Amino acid sequence: MNAVLSPSRRRFLGRSAATAAGLVVGFHIPFDVAAQDGQAPEVNAWVVVKPDDTVVIRIARSEMGQGTLTGLAQLVAEELDADWSRVTTEYPTPGTNLARKRVWGSFSTGGSRGVRESHDYVRKGGAAARTMLVQAAANQWNVPATECRAARSVITHVPSGRTLTYGSVAAAAGKLAPPQDVALKDPKDWQIAGKRLARLDTVEKTTGKQIYGMDLVLPGMLNAAIKDCPVFGGKVKSFNADAIKDRPGVKKVLQVGDSAIAVVADTWWRAKSALDALPIEWDKGPNAKVSSADVAATLKAGLDAPDAAVGNQNGDAKAALAGAPRKLEAVYSYPHQNHATMETMNATAKWTPQRCEVWTPTQNGEAALAAASEAAGLPQTQCEVYKLHLGGGFGRRGAVHDWVTQAVLIAKALPGTPVKLIWSREEDMLHGRYHPVTQCKLTAGLDKQGNLTALHMRISGQSILAAVLPANIKDGKDPATFQGLNPPGPEASFGYTVPNLLIDHAMRNPPVPPGFWRGVNLNQNAIYVECFLDEIAHATKQDPLALRRKLLKDSPKHLAVLNAVADKVGWGKPPKKGIYRGLAQTMGFGSYVAACAEVSVSKDGKLKIHRIVAATDPGHVVNPQQVEAQIEGSFVYGLSAALYGACTLKDGQMEQSNFDTYQVMKLDEMPAVESILMPSGGFWGGVGEPTIAVAAPAVLNAIFAATGKRIRDLPLKNHSLKKA
Repeated sequence: MNAVLSPSRRRFLGRSAATAAGLVVGFHIPFDVAAQDGQAPEVNAWVVVKPDDTVVIRIARSEMGQGTLTGLAQLVAEELDADWSRVTTEYPTPGTNLARKRVWGSFSTGGSRGVRESHDYVRKGGAAARTMLVQAAANQWNVPATECRAARSVITHVPSGRTLTYGSVAAAAGKLAPPQDVALKDPKDWQIAGKRLARLDTVEKTTGKQIYGMDLVLPGMLNAAIKDCPVFGGKVKSFNADAIKDRPGVKKVLQVGDSAIAVVADTWWRAKSALDALPIEWDKGPNAKVSSADVAATLKAGLDAPDAAVGNQNGDAKAALAGAPRKLEAVYSYPHQNHATMETMNATAKWTPQRCEVWTPTQNGEAALAAASEAAGLPQTQCEVYKLHLGGGFGRRGAVHDWVTQAVLIAKALPGTPVKLIWSREEDMLHGRYHPVTQCKLTAGLDKQGNLTALHMRISGQSILAAVLPANIKDGKDPATFQGLNPPGPEASFGYTVPNLLIDHAMRNPPVPPGFWRGVNLNQNAIYVECFLDEIAHATKQDPLALRRKLLKDSPKHLAVLNAVADKVGWGKPPKKGIYRGLAQTMGFGSYVAACAEVSVSKDGKLKIHRIVAATDPGHVVNPQQVEAQIEGSFVYGLSAALYGACTLKDGQMEQSNFDTYQVMKLDEMPAVESILMPSGGFWGGVGEPTIAVAAPAVLNAIFAATGKRIRDLPLKNHSLKKA
C-alpha cells in the first residue's frame, strides 16, 4: 500500500521553468499546416469554419477571468471579417502545438502578455484565413480575387452580386497555399476589435455549464488529497498507512516526493478525512525555527550592505547626497502575500507506461506539459495536457506546476486509472509561491530651494528569478526586481527625471518560495516611490501633483495619465468636507497608469475609501468593457493586499492557513472606480496588472492627508488610523 515516488526536483524545475522562460522569444508563424483528420475544415491553425458557418477561433492563451479569450477572438475575427454572432473558441493542446512545430506560439498567460505579445501574429492568422477564403470563392466563380469582398462571414463577388458563405468554401480554402504576406487593418477601421462586445464565456459561467478543474469527472476516476510538510524545506520522516487502510473508500496511501503524503479514495472527502487521521512524523529540516522577524532582520542588514546590483543610475547620487544641504530618509517594507485563488490547485492525471494525460487549469500549457512529462518519465510526445478555464491564476498557475507533478506521480501508482488531485484550502495557503518580501531605504538630497537633486533607492529582499529562473540572474542582478524603476524605455520605466539617481538591490532570499504574484514587483516599487515622493512634497511644502508634474517633464505619457486623473477629480478644488485625496502613477507591463483615491477616516480610525479615479494608456484597447472590468478588479486585488494581505512566518511555516486569517475585501469596503481609457496608439500594453500597483500608494497618500500618519509597512490592518 505504501510507495515513494520522486522525480529529480531540480531537473523538473529547471526544465519546466526553462520552458516557461523560452516562450517569450520570437518565432516564425507558419500558416500552411494541414488540417487534422476528423475535424471541421481548418483554414489555418487559428480558424476553423464549420459547414453551418460557425467560426471556431483557437486561443492558445489561458482564460482566468481576465477576458483574454474574448479579446484575442475579437482580434482574429476582425481580420477575418467574421460574423461575430457565429464565433466560438477552443483551446489547442500543448502536445498538438509541439507536434505542429509550435504553430500557435506561446501558451504562457502572465505578465499581462496575453494580447500584447500575440496580437500581431493572431491578427495575421485571421487576415491570412480571410485571404484564403476569398481566394477559394474566387476560384469557384472563376473570377479574380480582387473582385471579391468579405464581410460578416460572407464573400461577395462585387460585379455580379453573387455570394458564398465561409462555411461553403472553408474546405477548399484550407487546401490553398497560404499568403506569404498579409496587410493588417488600421485600428481606426476596426468593427469588431476595439468595441464593447459581450464576453464569450459569460453565459456558460453564469449558468454553471462551464467546467473547471475541480468539476471534472472521468469514467472510473478516483480522488486524491495531499499533505506536504508544513515547514518549508521539511520532509516526510515516517507515516503509518495501516492506521487508515480500513477506512471507507480508501484505495491507496503513498509518499509523493520527499515531503508529501497522499491518500487516494473513491471520493475526495473520504481521501481528505483519511489523510487528516493519518499519523505522520515530519523531519522539519533547517528552517524549523525561522520567523518573519528573522527574515526582517536579514533584509534590514541588506539596506546598508556595501554590495548591491544596480538597476538604474545616472549622475553621482552618493556624491550628491553627501553634499546636499538637506536630506530626507525613509524605510518602507512589503510582506509575503498569497495568491489565494478561489479555485485551489488541482489536476486530474491518467498514466500508463505508454502515455500520460493531464487535465488541469494552467497559465502555461507548455510548462504544464513539461512538468507532466518529467513526472511521468515519458517524452513530451507521449504526454498531453488538456487546459481548462482557471478559477483564478494571478501568477500561481504559471511558472511552477508542482500540483501537476504531484498528480502524475500519484497516477503512476495506479496505472490506467484517472486520479483527480485537489489541494485543500489549507494546503493551498501553506504551499503557495508567495509575493516576494522586500524592504526599501530611500534617501533624497534637496537643494536650498527644496528641489530634488539626488535619490538613492536601496531595495533589500527576495528575488523571484533566483528561485524560478536562476539562469536569468546575471552578475547577481534580478532584472524583474526593478519593475517600474527602469531607465526610459518601453517597459516599466521610472518616469521621473532626477539629476543624480541610484536604484540598487541587495538580494536576500529567505526560505519561503517566491513566485510571480499579480503585479509582481511593480506593486511594492510603486508604493516606495510614490509615497516617498509625497513625503518630499510635504517636507518641502510643495503640492504633490505639482512636484510630480515637475519631475515628469521628460515623460509625457506618464504625465498624461497623471493629469487625466487630476483633472477628473478636480485636484485644484477642495474636496467635500472630511474627504482627502492621494495620488500615484507608474508604468508597468507596457502601460502607463495613474490613480487618485478619495478617502475619509473617522474619529475612531475607521477608513472608508470612497472613490478611485484611474487612467490607463495601454496603447490600444481591444474591448473597452473588459479593460474597465480589469481596472476595477485590479483595485479589488490591490486594495485587499493593502488592507489585509500579509503572510507571516512562525517556526518555518506560514501562520495564515485559510480566509479567516487571510482576509480579502468585502463588498461594502469597495470604492467606486471611475476608469479613464486613453489609448495613444503606437504600442501595445497590458491591462490586467498595471493598475494594481497604484491602488495602495494612492490610498496611503490619502490616509496621510487625512490623518498625518505615514504608513510605511503593510497591511493597514496592523495600524491604528486614529488621529494623534
